[in-house]
Amino acid sequence: MKVALGQFAVSREWQENADTCLALMAQAARAGADLLVLPEAILARDNTSPAYVVEAAQPEEGPFLRRLLAASEGSRLTIIFTQHVPAPGERAINTLFALHQGQIIARYEKLHLYDAFAVQESARVNAGQQIPPLITVAGMNVGLMTCYDIRFPEMARRLALDGADLLVLPAAWLRGPLKEKHWQMLTTTRALENTCYLVAVGECGPKNIGNSLVADPLGVVIASAAEAPALIFADIDAGRLHYAREVLPVLENRRFATPQLRSSS
Repeated sequence: MKVALGQFAVSREWQENADTCLALMAQAARAGADLLVLPEAILARDNTSPAYVVEAAQPEEGPFLRRLLAASEGSRLTIIFTQHVPAPGERAINTLFALHQGQIIARYEKLHLYDAFAVQESARVNAGQQIPPLITVAGMNVGLMTCYDIRFPEMARRLALDGADLLVLPAAWLRGPLKEKHWQMLTTTRALENTCYLVAVGECGPKNIGNSLVADPLGVVIASAAEAPALIFADIDAGRLHYAREVLPVLENRRFATPQLRSSS
């Protein structure tokens, strides 16, 4: 499988962000990619107004998603990203979408909301209640995660035990003390401890680190971007995955039960 990672700085206008996504989709398709991963919350953002992501939220039937769906028709490319979808009470749900050939093939509502480092995502956003599904891209099983999910090892482990070969992580990782170190440490660790590939794509710009990367099943970073907008590529090698799981059979050797989602009640 060939993966593309498209990182960019999300603007205040959804039309501008849609144009950026369409350009990245076209470039990834021309390069022969099977999968394009984009950042978290790409519909619209105003860094001076934290509430704007909720104010700008659009339903699935809205013009932003319609444009991306139309552009995906007739293409082999699968596209993964998150956007905010309106919820009752002037709230929203941070929803991951996987698109393929003009269809939404999977949805995932972010389970772990970013209530940390003096930020409270839950003040405006409702948490999801279901473990995400796996999707199949180019014959490989892909597990879905979003940003803060990476700090919870149970999530990645559950997806690996469900059969994921590759984990994807759209993110908007905020800058701050040690945050870039946390990003690289957590992404490579989740790949290594689950012997999965991991594709993590971060928004860049004044508040976010960018630093998109691909880690292989032994925790080796095989592709990475810096802090600026970029489109980078990596090959996901089934042979490397098989080798890692043969020499490091942690999924078989584990003594703990499969992680389960705790009831919200």
